[in-house]
Amino acid sequence: MMKRSAKKIISLSFVTTAVILSANEITTLDTISVVETANSKIVKDVSNEQIKSADLAEALSKNVPSISIVRRSGIANDIILRGQKKDNINIILDDAKIYGACPNRMDPATSHVLSNNIQSVKVIEGPYDVENFGTLSGLVIVETKEPTKDIHGEVNLGAGSFGYKKASATLSGGTDRFKLLVSTSTEQGDQYKDGNGNNFTEQQIEKGFANSRLYSDSKQEAFEKNTLLTKGVFNINDDSEIKLSYTANRSDKVLYPAGSMDADYDDSNIYTLGYTARNIADLSKELNLEYYYSNVDHPMSTKLRNSGPTYSTAHYKTSMWGSKIKNSMEVANSVVTLGLDTSVRNWRGENYSTNRTTGISTYTGSSLASTDTTNKAIFSKLEKSFGKLDLEMGLRYDYTDIDSANVTKKDNKYTALNGNIFVIYNLDDNTKYFAGIGKSARVPDARELYTTGMGAQGNSDLEDTKNYEADIGFDKTIGTFNIRPKLFYSVLKDYIYNPYTGGMSPVSFENIDAKIYGLDISGFYFMTENLSLDYGIAYQRGKKDEALAGKTDRDLAEIPPLKGNLALNYEIDKSKYTAEVIAVDSWSKFDNDAGESKLGGYAVFNLKYNNQVHKNIGLTFGVDNVFDKTYASTNMYKDIMYATSSSFNDPGRYLYANLKYSF
Repeated sequence: MMKRSAKKIISLSFVTTAVILSANEITTLDTISVVETANSKIVKDVSNEQIKSADLAEALSKNVPSISIVRRSGIANDIILRGQKKDNINIILDDAKIYGACPNRMDPATSHVLSNNIQSVKVIEGPYDVENFGTLSGLVIVETKEPTKDIHGEVNLGAGSFGYKKASATLSGGTDRFKLLVSTSTEQGDQYKDGNGNNFTEQQIEKGFANSRLYSDSKQEAFEKNTLLTKGVFNINDDSEIKLSYTANRSDKVLYPAGSMDADYDDSNIYTLGYTARNIADLSKELNLEYYYSNVDHPMSTKLRNSGPTYSTAHYKTSMWGSKIKNSMEVANSVVTLGLDTSVRNWRGENYSTNRTTGISTYTGSSLASTDTTNKAIFSKLEKSFGKLDLEMGLRYDYTDIDSANVTKKDNKYTALNGNIFVIYNLDDNTKYFAGIGKSARVPDARELYTTGMGAQGNSDLEDTKNYEADIGFDKTIGTFNIRPKLFYSVLKDYIYNPYTGGMSPVSFENIDAKIYGLDISGFYFMTENLSLDYGIAYQRGKKDEALAGKTDRDLAEIPPLKGNLALNYEIDKSKYTAEVIAVDSWSKFDNDAGESKLGGYAVFNLKYNNQVHKNIGLTFGVDNVFDKTYASTNMYKDIMYATSSSFNDPGRYLYANLKYSF
């Protein structure tokens, strides 16, 4: 059971398109470019690809003001969107859902796809999604590269500070009827050093870690990661097609220095299959049939620590399959979409103790009995224009069963009726006003209901969380200057919260009522033909309606402080230069009762240079954190188990280079 099984690679795929009103609070990163669809303008990033590392979370935090990074390691980091994390935001990869297996968020969904395989990322803020199960406060849609008819390929070789090395290759081609893409990559890196020059082990010592929690090898490699993406498209005729894809992620020995365990490996697979038919009849403008399967295998252990003659392993696995059918039709100058959606997720975890000398592993119990979460839903959407007014509205009804194999645990059933209305008033070609209201819900996951380890204990009496939200804003372009302010106010009922306050004493999850509200402003300014400015700021506040029993702090955990992104771009001939600053205010509003503490503010400056030296050859050089700033971006909310109460520092100065050959 503790041995790593052989992995069979099967080529499968699928891609569909969700129809969203163009201004429906969407930020898109197209090949890590930002597309502000509220005004149908594109703000391009300096580079056509994110080559510093494979970490999607870092790329999103740089490009979307309302997204902050949750740094746990040099790779596989998590995100916070508008003060929401984990199951409160929905992650879709090529129309498939994948959940991390780790209850401590070592492998968030964003870690199971690499930035070099990504074609676009859409971030939909708020409850404005009825097609997918579990979208409470936001939706992140990741679409990987599409195959091309013409033969196209590229090879990338990259290197950076802290022993980072990466190589990737993509080949695509086909005919009018069939197109195929294959992309693969490998990368590895050592422990990064913070602005003080301390690596993971040295930060552990500085924070007073017990010797048993220190790394046995102070120079232990921080991660290895290998991926494969295959995608095929078969055009049956001009109006119908079949798409298949397979995505594999293999991560080994990923270090998580702030915790007490590291990932022995993270293996994930995503299979997708889709069929699309257009203009079948008067009652079908477009018909989509979708199926996906994903699974993650994640053992984490103290093997790399000074844990003595034995080491402990917590081996978690999760899998999910889902299918969807939706049909769009034109009715009375409107587009109406009807659909059925169903999915089943399984999650389980077992514990072992292994003798280092003999290699014999002994089963020590189950921390999460095998649990199935089965969802069945029906949804509908209406899109219609009334002159200058665009309207979208949607409804979704969910029925969810959660069944545990542990007969001592209570099974749960949840029902929810969710919906939203979003309107855009197009005053003229340069001015749009938009507003939306919506209600959404998400059910507790197996860990929140049934876990018996890893910090907080499960509570099988949890209610599902409800989000009642309103959004309002406008989008204005004056000449070459654009601005888009947005306000939101979210009322959270039965919000699932973790009152865990450190130590090893288990505390159950509980439902609370809370509110999150905020403002973000983004836009661009084309100063000359060659010089442009991208900017964005975001601010959120979160408050509990009442402090938890026996406590006094009403601040919500994981509500990032004021954040600003500013990028100055200069393009001339075949060269591009970017100077970027990411500034974050001090984290002065925090939940002290949940283990958080005050963090200092910081400003990090980054530089990047691109040059297409030949039609087939491109070079990229960059420096992140130019001034080697020492700072911490992530607070220590005890929703997961940390081995310290002090935040770990982010990377110091980081130099990187990439050579790209394409044909």
